[in-house]
Amino acid sequence: MEQQALDPRLPLMQQADLQDKIVLLRVDHNVVKKGVVRDPYRIEQTFGTLYNIVERGGRPILITHQGRPRDKKTGEIACTADSAVDPVVRYLEQKLHTRFFVPTFAVDGPRGIPHIDTSVNLAIRDLRRRRVGGIYLPNSRWFQGEEGPGAEREAFARELAGLADVFINDAFGSWQPHASTYDITRYLPAYAGFLMQKELSNLDRVLNPERPFLAVVAGAKYDTKIGPLTKIYEKVDQLILGGVIYNTYLAAKLGLTVAGVSEKDVEAAKALVALDAQQKKIVELPLVVESDTLEGRLEGRFRTLDMRDFRAGDKLGYLLDVAGASFDDPRVQEVISRAKTIFVNAVMGFTPHFTEGSKALDQAIDLNREAFKMYGGGDTLQEFKDLNPGLYLNVIDDTRYYFFTGGGTVLTAIESGTPYGLKPIQALMENGGREPR
Repeated sequence: MEQQALDPRLPLMQQADLQDKIVLLRVDHNVVKKGVVRDPYRIEQTFGTLYNIVERGGRPILITHQGRPRDKKTGEIACTADSAVDPVVRYLEQKLHTRFFVPTFAVDGPRGIPHIDTSVNLAIRDLRRRRVGGIYLPNSRWFQGEEGPGAEREAFARELAGLADVFINDAFGSWQPHASTYDITRYLPAYAGFLMQKELSNLDRVLNPERPFLAVVAGAKYDTKIGPLTKIYEKVDQLILGGVIYNTYLAAKLGLTVAGVSEKDVEAAKALVALDAQQKKIVELPLVVESDTLEGRLEGRFRTLDMRDFRAGDKLGYLLDVAGASFDDPRVQEVISRAKTIFVNAVMGFTPHFTEGSKALDQAIDLNREAFKMYGGGDTLQEFKDLNPGLYLNVIDDTRYYFFTGGGTVLTAIESGTPYGLKPIQALMENGGREPR
């Protein structure tokens, strides 16, 4: 499928002179869980940018964030193995048959790494001489200046810039304006990588879709999705909800009490209920799975209910999934089958025990062979891959499917109304492609 045109103000890595240049490449390789690369998709999607840098004579220094090592309350940074980049480096070395050097810097106790010191210079010399395939810096969030205050932050951005000649941002999933995604563009010629370009191009298909446009949105909390959910509602022709978002919607519309759904969220959802009473875009999935407990799929303690039997005042247990048979409902099938664009940011059930709804959703969507289908977010993709492995392998290179590397980024862009409203993208457009000031 033809790629959507990018904003001409966005500087592209194709325009950069990379010959004999050290290239600082910001990636989103935040894929490690308990010391293991859980899903390498985000890593592998950056291979094209890496190959191109090396092919054109550049030498790469990579940096990514990993996990959340900073305590938001105290500001302390835990530089532990749980958030180290080592598993990513091992994966890259195995796949690319080259060696990456991971420098170590002095840690200032609970304050993290204060500076990039000169010990890295020897490694950069080896990189220039092709004695190593690349350098992979420690977790960006281990550094005090990545998310820290003004002086620390500016110092870290300058230290990063001092390592390289060119900056390329390929970290679509890292939409926050941190030092390694935002401030760095003031100090190096800066460009968008190939993955970033591809993500922005496909994001435009969400914001300017071929119609009818169907979106499927779920989430564990209603209050965190109010902004993007409202914007999505404005854009879609039809909307399917799942997870706690659907539970909250049902509670607000039908006057139910649902375990795990707060009264505050129910009150907030009443605005969506009132809006849909006029526009009727929400496609209700009729069959839900109620459980007495969050401890798992315990025999005799869960059941399928038909929402059409609910009455105001009913008190329900935990609604932890949508029953797969919901997608056999003629109304649901009709909406999915006639859509021309489908965007999915949804895990329908409470994982890992309640997965019936997500599996049935993916299979129902695949039956529509005409629509352009986009999936957003690591959890959504992982669920697809785990529940429908054969289907995933069949469609991963299908031109009518696209899997975003950052679901949160997609929702943030939808909320702002443009793929170019993200702060790191704005920084590229304002500062990129030019010699630093």
